[in-house]
Amino acid sequence: MADRIRCACARCSCRGLMGPAILIAIGVLFLLDRWRGDYFRFHYTWPVILLVIGLVKLAESLASTEGHIDSSAPPQVPQAPGPPAQS
Repeated sequence: MADRIRCACARCSCRGLMGPAILIAIGVLFLLDRWRGDYFRFHYTWPVILLVIGLVKLAESLASTEGHIDSSAPPQVPQAPGPPAQS
C-alpha cells in the first residue's frame, strides 16, 4: 500500500477533512456540555454533528477535481522499446 499514489486535488483533500471535523465537533460539544451543561446538553446539540458532515460534503462537492488521480485504475507501466512484433 505504500506505493499507492495519493491524489492531491481539492475534492480529495476535502474528503480527508471529514474525520477530523467530526472529532473536533464532538469535542466542542462535550466541552460545552461540561462548561454550560444546562443549555448545551449533548442530546440537544447532536444535530451539530450532522451539520458538520453536511458542510464537509458540500465543500467536497463544490471543490475542483483539477489534477485528480484515479486510484482505482492500475498504474501505467511504460514498456521498454523492443523489436517490432512480426505478423
